[in-house]
Amino acid sequence: MVQRQFPNPREVMEFLKIKLPEFGRDARLKKAFSIYDLRDIAQRRTPAAAFDYTDGAADQELSIQRARQAFEDIEFHPDILTPAPNVDTSTEILGGTSALPFGIAPTGFTRLMQTEGETAGAGAAGAAGIPFTLSTLGTTSIESVKQANPNGRNWFQLYVMREREISYGLVERAAKAGFDTLQFTVDTPVAGNRMRDGRNGFSIPPQLSLGTIANAIPRPWWWIDFLTTPKLEFASLSSTGGTVGDLLNAAMDPTISYDDLDVIRKMWPGKIVVKGVQNVPDAVKLIDRGVDGIILSNHGGRQLDRAPIPFRLLPEVVREVGKDATVMVDTGIMNGQDIVAAMALGAKFTLIGRAYLYGLMAGGREGVDRTIEILSTEIRRTMALLGVSSLEELEPRHVTQLTRLTPVR
Repeated sequence: MVQRQFPNPREVMEFLKIKLPEFGRDARLKKAFSIYDLRDIAQRRTPAAAFDYTDGAADQELSIQRARQAFEDIEFHPDILTPAPNVDTSTEILGGTSALPFGIAPTGFTRLMQTEGETAGAGAAGAAGIPFTLSTLGTTSIESVKQANPNGRNWFQLYVMREREISYGLVERAAKAGFDTLQFTVDTPVAGNRMRDGRNGFSIPPQLSLGTIANAIPRPWWWIDFLTTPKLEFASLSSTGGTVGDLLNAAMDPTISYDDLDVIRKMWPGKIVVKGVQNVPDAVKLIDRGVDGIILSNHGGRQLDRAPIPFRLLPEVVREVGKDATVMVDTGIMNGQDIVAAMALGAKFTLIGRAYLYGLMAGGREGVDRTIEILSTEIRRTMALLGVSSLEELEPRHVTQLTRLTPVR
């Protein structure tokens, strides 16, 4: 029989310590334990049009769904009795170091998501010791990003514009500001069909309507920030108006070719990587032409829907060119385990886009810091559970990619 007794009042009081509720940005971010938590906070705090521009993808959004599913459809194989008490997450990438195996990917129109925009991303990246990438369609100047991240690694993502001189001028400015790597982007000859933008009436700059006003009522802080901070300025667009697709189609050149890559290669003094590679033959051809690396990417599912899944493509590309080039991957990363899996299968580095923007929308600079903290913690925990002390110890044997979508031969 269980022996029972009257509760001791002193012991009862130990359970009655009342924790006062916390409010504000810090309290909000403390409650985020995953990137999906940050996404939920971001959705509550951001007008639908701006949130959906970030969260959405092209057409039926199958590419981004499949990319995330591919990361979830893995099985880890941990080693036992191989202690890893001190996990080292640092890596060498494109001639420099990174404290973590991921950097911040280029994102356009970033200050529309949250007014601190690229300044928050660059500052957080610098503090964490990881690279930050500024987009051609960024809303902060090259020089301002350098000022926000003066001692860290800054990369620049280049679109080839119809007016080539605009692109050439951006390349020269980025080189002058000390950016060390150029991402030459090849998957955007025309804009993808991003239907959420059309349904929301999303334009650049945002336009007030009855719908946007109604949506803004519970989110006044976003409009206050938008209306009381400097006007949005774009590195490459002299005029705005219309949807993002309209702007991209007006600015981008569908005739971009290998000749353009050769011109930019001669202009750029640092490392150059090609972003948007989606098959093995293109990867081989690019490496043969002397680029320093490639980024397997389908633009976050925002261009061609039903495009190849970068993570699924990774092992085959690494087998073909991994000994001769730096292979990186993006699209669909929402957890540190995704990053560990990619590194185990041969990626030299990864890039996060939406994960960073969810943090930005959830809490500005501190939200980006929280994104990096969450992913860093997940990476370290996963490595320790696998029994590896460094990224170099990760091998393909640590990961099995499970199959949902099997090609019909």
